[in-house]
Amino acid sequence: MTAYLKRSAVLGALARRTITSSHKPAAVAATAFQPATDSGPIFPPFFPSEPKRPELISLQIPGPKAKAAIQDLDQYFDTRSLNMMADYHKSIGNYIVDPDGNRLLDVYAQIASIPVGYNNPDLLALANTPEMISSLVNRPALGNFPQSDWASILKGGVLKVAPKGLDKVFTAMAGSDANEIAMKAAFMWKRQQERGGPGVDFSPEEIKSVMNNAAPGSPQYSIMSFRGGFHGRTFGVLSTTRSKPIHKLDIPAFDWPQAPFPSLKYPLDQHAKENAEEEARCLAEAEDIIKNFHHPVAAIIIEPVQSEGGDNHASPSFFRGIRELTTRNNILLIVDEVQTGVGATGKFWAHEHWNLPTPPDMVTFSKKAQTAGYYYGKSELRPNKPYRQFNTWMGDPTKAILFRGIVDIIERLDLVQNTARVGDYLFAGLENLAQRYPNQIQNLRGKGQGTFIAFDSPRRDEVLRKAKGEGVNLGGSGERAVRLRPMLVFQEHHG
Repeated sequence: MTAYLKRSAVLGALARRTITSSHKPAAVAATAFQPATDSGPIFPPFFPSEPKRPELISLQIPGPKAKAAIQDLDQYFDTRSLNMMADYHKSIGNYIVDPDGNRLLDVYAQIASIPVGYNNPDLLALANTPEMISSLVNRPALGNFPQSDWASILKGGVLKVAPKGLDKVFTAMAGSDANEIAMKAAFMWKRQQERGGPGVDFSPEEIKSVMNNAAPGSPQYSIMSFRGGFHGRTFGVLSTTRSKPIHKLDIPAFDWPQAPFPSLKYPLDQHAKENAEEEARCLAEAEDIIKNFHHPVAAIIIEPVQSEGGDNHASPSFFRGIRELTTRNNILLIVDEVQTGVGATGKFWAHEHWNLPTPPDMVTFSKKAQTAGYYYGKSELRPNKPYRQFNTWMGDPTKAILFRGIVDIIERLDLVQNTARVGDYLFAGLENLAQRYPNQIQNLRGKGQGTFIAFDSPRRDEVLRKAKGEGVNLGGSGERAVRLRPMLVFQEHHG
């Protein structure tokens, strides 16, 4: 395989200008990552017409055309969070192109949201079908006027890949929306239990008090989240987001608890005892909150990997412990798979790595699915009356059709297995670099988690900037983490 993979586009960029110090010989940097052997299969490219490598036209990014476009946009739209200006007409596969013609290998993929490549020909063909065109120009208010084939669309894509044990879905617009309505479902479920079941109607006191935002109609329940977690930026879900102050400042919040998320030491195999103790500590504190917090906890919401809070991982044992806590204390478990879902971790859903004794109560999704919502299995999680989970759109059939097409591509090309294999390949290469440059690649994590890989860097922002200067678009997480979020069509020859 070495002949096929002489240079690493991602890791070579890190080695050449961000990992090595300025006096390192170029020859050393250029061969920083080599496969261990020459044996092994050569996998055909998913995008045969895709460029072979990045190409930089301008002396810096953004170049003059991109700067002009940004300046024009800034008059009308806030560009302060801009990563780069893109030309999507010219972007293809794993490569993103900017207005100056710079072509970068995109290992950030719109914050982990592009599953099968830019301008995927199968999806372009799908976009031109009568089914898609009709859904696009006749967008239905799904709760009131669903199209006649809505069940078929859901069964062919969204429900075809539903997590085991969860055969129902509420569709939504985005990840934040999905998490918000999942939390609403948890609160309604909790009160329904206390009333004695879905057949028991609301009391006059509840109906009267709720219009004053008071109990018993507006009960003082809570959702427990975890320190470092991120579940969105819309109003309600912000009370569970704990990653960065800038997300939450000036916004009134609910009085809801946060539990500690394990802070593991790496390499994992060298710190097994300390990490087990840390996870046990976090589980004990979570249970104390469940039992003693002044607003009863209706549900726990947790990410398989804390993607915005620093790419923090925990063991399957920890998550099984969380499931046991929720079951024993009669509260719900919401697994936020907005970023980890749809194959990114080498399983279609990241929680499949945990081997849970029972499924989560709800699993939220968005990003790579291109649509959003939450899966559930228990019939009692459907509200007892209509209009309780409702808005005009309740999702978008065009995006559900797109997800169906994405699922077909994933299955045909076996992209989940591809991601597991490529993730092992990338992790091995980063381990090689971390051994050579331990001060620059710290706390490497994500082994066995597909391409959901990250490491800490003492000069993270410089790493991201210089990688872009080598033609690779990477992303950051938390204060120090460099994270890889390649598409499912990312292959060994890219890495």
